[in-house]
Amino acid sequence: MDGIKTVGIISKPGSERGPSVVPGLLQWLTSRGITARYDEVTAAYAGRSDGIDREKVPEDCQFVIVLGGDGTLLSAANAIGDREIPLFAVNLGSLGFLTAITVEEIYPELERALRGQHRIGHRRMISCSLIRGDKPIATYRALNDIVISKAAAAQMVDLETHVDQHFICTYKADGLIICTPTGSTAYSLSAGGPIIFPTVPSFSITPICPHTLTNRPVIVPDSSEIHVISRAPDDTAYLNADGKIGEHLKEGDRVVLRRSAHTLNLIRPPRLLYFDVLRQKLNWGKR
Repeated sequence: MDGIKTVGIISKPGSERGPSVVPGLLQWLTSRGITARYDEVTAAYAGRSDGIDREKVPEDCQFVIVLGGDGTLLSAANAIGDREIPLFAVNLGSLGFLTAITVEEIYPELERALRGQHRIGHRRMISCSLIRGDKPIATYRALNDIVISKAAAAQMVDLETHVDQHFICTYKADGLIICTPTGSTAYSLSAGGPIIFPTVPSFSITPICPHTLTNRPVIVPDSSEIHVISRAPDDTAYLNADGKIGEHLKEGDRVVLRRSAHTLNLIRPPRLLYFDVLRQKLNWGKR
């Protein structure tokens, strides 16, 4: 992190703490000769009108500060795209597995990052191709998960699932979650999926409210290629990536999932370990 000249800032809209945090942060950066590029939400918190589109914030930045929760971080990850830029994620709310730095820790942790006294966690992402007939029509990438779920008014959907050309089953369920280890503490956890340590190279396949109660989550290597074929009528199943973007599926559509070549880099406090976060966020008992 030597020679930091420019950082980006992406903020959560509607945050109660944003107006009290952002002005001081901008002043702190300016006093150290660091230029800040920020989105329109951040600009509004500072009483300014020079914010830019979120997708343009990471340009020419050495790292990006995220002020919000895990949802804001997912949005920032999408804005970064293929750039190998670390994220400095600050939690402005309560629950947040990825935004582990608290408001009170912003400046000490920024000082450590500027001095190079930091850890970077590398989080593997998942890529998804939607194939209709023999033609790829869309591609998505996600940090947490790819979800195929029933549309709002639909009954359960039938999702034929294969791993490396081996047939698993046709899930009859409200949907199917294919998640990374990072995403194992998100939607998948709510659906009864396992918690996976971030460095375990794997995907979890978790059915949502399956009709057959013996359909349980399955963990597969992230070197696997997962195929999910929608057997639901047109437009009754919906594909989304990280809960942000997606589209309705046609019957026979094939969703192909693979490990992404891209990783997301998170600046982590040196003292904070993964199980510390789990104990804090899930209220696990202490020794």
